[in-house]
Amino acid sequence: MIESKYLKDTIHNIQKLFAIPSLKKIETKNLGKMLRLSKIREYEDKEIIIREGDTDPWFYFLLSGRIRIVKNSVTICTISKMGEIFGEMRILDKLSRSASVYAEGETICLAVNTAATDRFSSDDEAANFLLLLYKVFAEYISIRLRLSNEELIETKKQLKILTKKIK
Repeated sequence: MIESKYLKDTIHNIQKLFAIPSLKKIETKNLGKMLRLSKIREYEDKEIIIREGDTDPWFYFLLSGRIRIVKNSVTICTISKMGEIFGEMRILDKLSRSASVYAEGETICLAVNTAATDRFSSDDEAANFLLLLYKVFAEYISIRLRLSNEELIETKKQLKILTKKIK
């Protein structure tokens, strides 16, 4: 992994964040706050980004490339859409990482350190920022839950068909 220093909240960097779909609605000052907690991380093919069981404070926005999410040696899904969030569940529930994440090809991420809130000028500023992150997380989790429900329904239909053929 190649990692940058913490990013600066310059207008140029903030404008780059507006390219991430989930961040388009966020105020400029809040994007600046996010930058102060963020680093750019570059990964090579098959390099691990998140290890199942770890308890690190980072979550990620995929900037380019593709990731593969794996649990118990089974690929859960792959993500290749720019701006997708991953690693947020650990931040929300404070439990250890529930799956591993690997780079598929060269992959670049914006990594946000939620434990670096000491970089804010006050506890209120840190709390407001974390509330904003939770709102973004909730939107993504809702979308993913809807997709999981659709997959579950389709799987149950297929299982029903297969069980009828066996009988």
